[in-house]
Amino acid sequence: MFEIFNETNEKIDELKDVEMVLKKSIEIEKLGVVNFNVIIVDNNFIHKMNKEYRGIDRPTDVISFALEDSHDIDYDDFRLLGDIYISIDKAREQAKEYGHSLRREICFLSVHGLLHLLGYDHMEKEDEKVMFARQEMILNEAGIEK
Repeated sequence: MFEIFNETNEKIDELKDVEMVLKKSIEIEKLGVVNFNVIIVDNNFIHKMNKEYRGIDRPTDVISFALEDSHDIDYDDFRLLGDIYISIDKAREQAKEYGHSLRREICFLSVHGLLHLLGYDHMEKEDEKVMFARQEMILNEAGIEK
């Protein structure tokens, strides 16, 4: 399945909602047995990752490291998807900026990160439409309101 790791020094009540929405995502996407991690970090940590792995010198909201991008990893009875890193600081900033709850934002970022692990992308306009529609459908099915 998946594990959620809170690598910050704060209690984040919304992680129970993240667990629920990810379970719903797995069900909707008909994924079967999958393994991945969600790691909640702060802006300093994700800034370093963004700079090191993407060459972008600023914090970001979510970074996904998809293991299935590498074709030398193959398991017969489950899929090893990878890791999703989410900045709790950016999630709070964006929730305020977009006028919705931290619950909505952190669930959105979790689904967004999972879809990236599954190969969805938003680099091209057409791909963005598909991915963002999928995100909204999953969030709606899970009862995650603004």
